[in-house]
Amino acid sequence: MDTLTRDALTVLQPGFTGTTAPDWLLRRLGEGLHSVGLFGRNIASPEQLAALTARLRAECDDVLVAIDEEGGDVTRLEVRTGSSFPGNLALGTVDDTALTRAVARELGRRLAACGVNLNWAPSADVNSDPDNPVIGVRSFGADPHLVARHTAAYVEGLQAAGVAACTKHFPGHGDTAVDSHHDLPRIDADLTTLYARELVPFRAAVAAGTKAVMSAHILLPALDPALPATLSPAALHGLLRAPVTAGGLGFDGLVVTDGMEMRAISATYGIERGSVMAIAAGADAICVGGGLADEETVLRLRDALVASVRAGELSGERLADAAARVRALARWTSGAGAAREGTAPAPEVGLTAARRALRVTAAAEHVPVAGPVYVAAFTPLANIAVGDETPWGVGAELARLVPGTRTGTYGRDTAGTEDVLRAAGDRRIVAVVRDVHRHPWMARALGDLVAARPDTVVVEMGLDEAPPTGVLHIATHGAARVCGVAAAEVIVGL
Repeated sequence: MDTLTRDALTVLQPGFTGTTAPDWLLRRLGEGLHSVGLFGRNIASPEQLAALTARLRAECDDVLVAIDEEGGDVTRLEVRTGSSFPGNLALGTVDDTALTRAVARELGRRLAACGVNLNWAPSADVNSDPDNPVIGVRSFGADPHLVARHTAAYVEGLQAAGVAACTKHFPGHGDTAVDSHHDLPRIDADLTTLYARELVPFRAAVAAGTKAVMSAHILLPALDPALPATLSPAALHGLLRAPVTAGGLGFDGLVVTDGMEMRAISATYGIERGSVMAIAAGADAICVGGGLADEETVLRLRDALVASVRAGELSGERLADAAARVRALARWTSGAGAAREGTAPAPEVGLTAARRALRVTAAAEHVPVAGPVYVAAFTPLANIAVGDETPWGVGAELARLVPGTRTGTYGRDTAGTEDVLRAAGDRRIVAVVRDVHRHPWMARALGDLVAARPDTVVVEMGLDEAPPTGVLHIATHGAARVCGVAAAEVIVGL
């Protein structure tokens, strides 16, 4: 296969369906494809995942195996059980960078043990808009300097385990009220604000040695009035790559796009044209793993890149440079085995972090529950990054600690107080909410419930923005499984 076609394959990071590698994927790895993206659909167990990655390496010994494993709400390793790690907001709430580093190192150790060597994490977004529908607890917080020190610690911990960090979503997705999975968000901050807020954590990540940065599909008119960051030379060449002395971040590693199938790109530019524009703008790797996971997509993008070079629309040197960066990171991961071997297991560090992140407000002396309770889980629609297959809440953990506990799930159209009271009977009620400040229906239902049953325990598993309510209010700062464990322990008095 000619060099141009190999380079075009090399810059792609496709996904696939199933828990074994399809023949087409193995064949393309032999032709130059150098990266594969994994999602929850590809993972059944650590043993199965290790066998899968070993099969990929039989075709390409230094293949980059990437995953979207933030810990907390966004987990792929534990997509069906909930994460063993509490997520970024919990870590930012504790504000112990040594703890964040230890959590990231343990997460990296587990990834490396399964053969995964590139993690599309951490999120370095400053969650300056509490109504943000897609970041929220995925951010370390709203203070740029707090986010910066924990982003750096996360990068250091993950890479100490031999797994490359991919810091996202450059230049910052925190001040958005739109989810780029659905539409193109716009941030109208001026450049002064951008430098003082959004870019602070990314500078810290670059200083910490992050091996990759992921671009965001967001429009910042102060930076580029026409193109979203993923497609913008001003954002990628002119800001991320530019020397520090010229006002840039001086980043020289791999630039990965966010998923090109997201509607912010696909609905406006199409994935073929968008991919060509992204490489031209300074991206090195095209992520298309989430919603488009077939050979046809890979070939369409490969051929679009080749055709654009032959037509003079994309510089062959730019494509070759992008492919070279992919191979350079692959070489680094191959040489990081010593770090993997030297990483001691720390299986309890995630639960320790979740316990430390709890913030408990008692309206009266809390009497631990002794018998079965009724858990009313007020459940908003999950955003695409989190997905709806990952369980959350405290019901399962309370049922384990207090057998006989039951859980009812209530949404916008089913959150009637009378229904909850009828289902609860004479049991104590534990109301579980998630970002109650963002959902008027949830706030109304919770208010009515607490008024009817003042002894209700309230567990907030999203952003803790609303005033505490209930006889006992527990803010977990995340909805991971370990957050539910920590909250349940408090409720039963452990």
